[in-house]
Amino acid sequence: MTSFLILAFLILVAGVVAVPLASRFGLGSVLGYLLAGMAISPVLLGLNVDVEALQVFAEFGVVMMLFIIGLEMEPRRLWAMRGKLLGLGGGQVLLTTLAITGIALLASNPWQTALATGMVLALSSTAIIVQTLTEKNLMRSEGGEASFSVLLVQDVAVIPMLALLPLLAMPELYGASGDHGGGHGHGGLDLTASMPVWLAALSRIAAVAAVIAIGIFAIRPLFRYIAGANLRELFTAAALGVVIGIALLMSLVGLSPALGAFVAGVVLATSEYRHELESDINPFKGLLLGLFFITVGAGIDFVLASEIWRDVVFWASVTIAAKFVVLLIVGWLYGLRRQALWLFCLSLPQAGEFAFVLIAFAVGNAVLPETLADLLLLVVALTMLVTPLLFILYDKVIAHAYCTEDERQADTIEEENPVIIAGRGRVGGIVDRMLQAAGFQTTVIDYDSKQLEIVRKFGFRTYFGDATRPDLLHSAGIENAKLLVVAMDEREQIDRLVKHVVQHYPKVHIIARAIDRNHVYELWAYGCRDIIRETYDSSLRMGRSAYEALGMDRQQAIAATDAWEEMDRKFMPEVANLYRLDIPYHENEPLMDRVKELRAEWDPVLREQMDEILKRGS
Repeated sequence: MTSFLILAFLILVAGVVAVPLASRFGLGSVLGYLLAGMAISPVLLGLNVDVEALQVFAEFGVVMMLFIIGLEMEPRRLWAMRGKLLGLGGGQVLLTTLAITGIALLASNPWQTALATGMVLALSSTAIIVQTLTEKNLMRSEGGEASFSVLLVQDVAVIPMLALLPLLAMPELYGASGDHGGGHGHGGLDLTASMPVWLAALSRIAAVAAVIAIGIFAIRPLFRYIAGANLRELFTAAALGVVIGIALLMSLVGLSPALGAFVAGVVLATSEYRHELESDINPFKGLLLGLFFITVGAGIDFVLASEIWRDVVFWASVTIAAKFVVLLIVGWLYGLRRQALWLFCLSLPQAGEFAFVLIAFAVGNAVLPETLADLLLLVVALTMLVTPLLFILYDKVIAHAYCTEDERQADTIEEENPVIIAGRGRVGGIVDRMLQAAGFQTTVIDYDSKQLEIVRKFGFRTYFGDATRPDLLHSAGIENAKLLVVAMDEREQIDRLVKHVVQHYPKVHIIARAIDRNHVYELWAYGCRDIIRETYDSSLRMGRSAYEALGMDRQQAIAATDAWEEMDRKFMPEVANLYRLDIPYHENEPLMDRVKELRAEWDPVLREQMDEILKRGS
């Protein structure tokens, strides 16, 4: 027990110290965890800790990460990415394997060993890339989506690679290849290992189909039943049980647990429990991913690395260079350009965590000699260590260069009007035209230069600039303005502008655009009291049309809609006053309890009003 506590304390302290320092210097959390692992490596060695076995356990963080990504990836969106999956992903895996195989052949390796080396190094690190892209808010960018498409295909490609490696066995290596890599082989029980190829394939297809069926037909009733107990810890346990069960099923048929978790997440992406699942699993995912990166850093054999460092550096450089060239070609042919192409090429040139699995499997099947396997393990670790540095290169040089290139000086605002409108898109444009039609003078600020050129052709005066900048607001006359209309699209910019004006210009009346109901609560907490949900009025009109379609006449439908809206508006401020910015709204127990109380109190009243409206019509 004591040794376990020492190990846990040591790892937690290393992460808590190293990650904030790395983030402060702009290195990112992933490199912080890797450095923490390298720092405590001698201590772990002295404590006789099996780092490889620990890493196998920590890799479950990758499984959880893929499950959460699946929850955010609706089937419709995944289908829309099919071109990227086949073109970018398939092209990268095939061409990288061939390129590195060719280089290994030039280094006088047997063709079987060269092909195995090509497959091992063709894969990239899902854990590092997805974690970093998520931290930097690049996952939904064009380059980020392209990178994720490749990673998804690589996870699938592990299956045929595992099937192909035993066919490359070389008799002269039998007996020389022991149990290499310890836990990296993932050992475990594979029920399809002794099956004929066709039966194993059918079993794997059936397993994937079972995951989809469970997600559609079983998990929703399960969570509905558990939610009835009203015990948060039970819901968390069930969420973990689902992910672990799916990972177990995939492992039993020789498939990637991460792939199975992703499929389950996609199936549940439209579930009403999606947000609950995500919030329950996220903390475990973060801790296990951090542990995984620490074990990668701690697993580096520095003694061996010091002896063969030239070979390690050479093959790491070859791997990164070859994959970069392949990614550049594939990305360019697919249509990626400029910043997106750079992000794509700098994200994926490292080797990944599945390389550890393939190396151990290849040694066990007499495909790789142990000396080469040791070298490849160090190469994989070094390329993973370099990856955060490549992201820093992208942030500091590439992204900065393109931002500077596209940068345009803000317009000089030469007038002061009582109304300032921030954002002239779908919302701000209509507000501006309504106010001007009534004779009110407005100052409109927007940072979409292409959109501004279009509206200016129609004779609308709009200033280019970022309305969240205090100096631009000052030049627009915010001190003397009566009204600020915040009609921007981005939630973060809306929040930043509202907080600044509420704090520094409390006399200015703010009308703020809210993305959803939760955003209304946030803006209310910042001090804004005139908040309009962007889809609220259109939703009311759709509800009114639904009333009419179900038999109400126009006056009844209008009255029923007005009654519902009045009740909703009374409901909103009382709940908003209980909102807290430091915790998610669904974890705010007083808020959730008050919502339930208000519904129980107001629903009967609203129903009586509706019945009265229907009686008046009849």
